[in-house]
Amino acid sequence: MNSIAYLALGSNMGDRELNLLRAVAEIGKIRDVRITALSGFYDTEPVGPVTQDPFINAVLRCEISLGPHQLLDELQRIETGVFRRSRDIPQGPRTMDLDILFFDDLVISDDRLTIPHPRLHQRRFVLVPLCEIAPDLVHPLIRDSVKTILDSLPAGERVVRV
Repeated sequence: MNSIAYLALGSNMGDRELNLLRAVAEIGKIRDVRITALSGFYDTEPVGPVTQDPFINAVLRCEISLGPHQLLDELQRIETGVFRRSRDIPQGPRTMDLDILFFDDLVISDDRLTIPHPRLHQRRFVLVPLCEIAPDLVHPLIRDSVKTILDSLPAGERVVRV
């Protein structure tokens, strides 16, 4: 294993907690991936233009031998194949949403993938669980730690540990 990736998990349809546990198990089955940390689960309010039910969110850290695009392919396979996710409504309800937050200190921006995740520094529902497992992790573009970024966010977004 030669890279470290941080992944965000979220669900707001069906049994949200069970969906996250199942997603962790599915990620753990990916060849050349070893989960090394998992945050607690957080009940969070949805962010964005679509009215929808609250989410359960978490973040995990894994050691990985795959490249970032291979990891993306595997995560999308889990979303669609295991959780039957459809992308009919942008930012709409979903049984499972899996995002790559960081992959080592890589900065990638192409037609398929953006790393670091482009909005993670604005999202308390990502930063709270990420800070739980990696508070000193430094964002390669912002050049501040996850804890510093979280502390700089205005209050407002509800994020409650389950």
